[in-house]
Amino acid sequence: MISRAHIPATESLRRPALAVLLVLAGLPLVARSQAPAAALSGLSAELRLQVQDMAQSGARAGMPAQARVDVQVGQLDPRLKLAPCSQVQPYLPAGLQMWGRTRVGLRCVDGRARWNVTVPVQVRVFARAVVAAEPLASGVNLTQAQLATAEIDIAAVPGAVFTDAAGLLGRTLSHPVAAGEALSSSSLKMRQWFAAGETVQVRVSGPGYAVAGEGQAMAAGLEGQNVKVRFDNGRVVTGRVVGERRVEVLL
Repeated sequence: MISRAHIPATESLRRPALAVLLVLAGLPLVARSQAPAAALSGLSAELRLQVQDMAQSGARAGMPAQARVDVQVGQLDPRLKLAPCSQVQPYLPAGLQMWGRTRVGLRCVDGRARWNVTVPVQVRVFARAVVAAEPLASGVNLTQAQLATAEIDIAAVPGAVFTDAAGLLGRTLSHPVAAGEALSSSSLKMRQWFAAGETVQVRVSGPGYAVAGEGQAMAAGLEGQNVKVRFDNGRVVTGRVVGERRVEVLL
C-alpha cells in the first residue's frame, strides 16, 4: 500500500544533485540575486527551479523507486508587494505534505524587510496501483477478475492506494468505483476484527522496548480505529486495531 509520500521527475535528475542533497540534509537552499536587489513580484528561473527541486525531494520520501514526480510551480499572489531582497530561502512549511495541491514557503533572509510568503505548487505522483477492471457497485466483494493495475496519479486519490491486489481480495466496497479508477482505503468498508468484551492480544511498544499481554476489549474493534482495552489489573489503555483480536499501543 502506498500512502502520501513521493519521487522525482526525470528532468530533475539532470539538475545539479547538490540542491537535493542540501534539502535532505536539512540545510537551507538560498537563491542569491545576480543583479541589484529589486522588489520581488515573480519568481526568477533560479528560484523557481529551487522550489521545484525542494517539492520533488519532499514528495519522494517513502515512495518506490519506480514512481515519478511532476511538480508545477505556480505564481506568487499578484497583490503582494514585497520589499527588495538579496537572498530568498525556500522551505517546506511544517505540517504540509508535498502531495497534490500544496505550497512551498519563501522567506527573505537578506533584505531591509524580512518577509515570509508561500507559493502554490501542484505535485503529481505517478506509480502503478490497483484499479477496477470494470465498473463495480457498492457492496461488491472483490475478486481477482475485477482488478487490474495501471499507472495513475496516486496523489489525486483520496486515501492510501494498493500496489498488490492480494490485499483487496474479499474486501467489500463502500461506494461504487468506475472502471480504471483506483481502489483505495477510502473505497473499502472497515472490517470488524473483534466484538466488545472479547479477549484481545495487546502489544505495547516504546523507544527500545515492546511487551505483549491480553486484555478485554471495551468496544468493537474496527480496522484502523482506536479502542480501549482493560487489563486484569484494572488498567485501561487505548490502542489501534491492527488485526484479528490484535491491538497495538504506541507510547
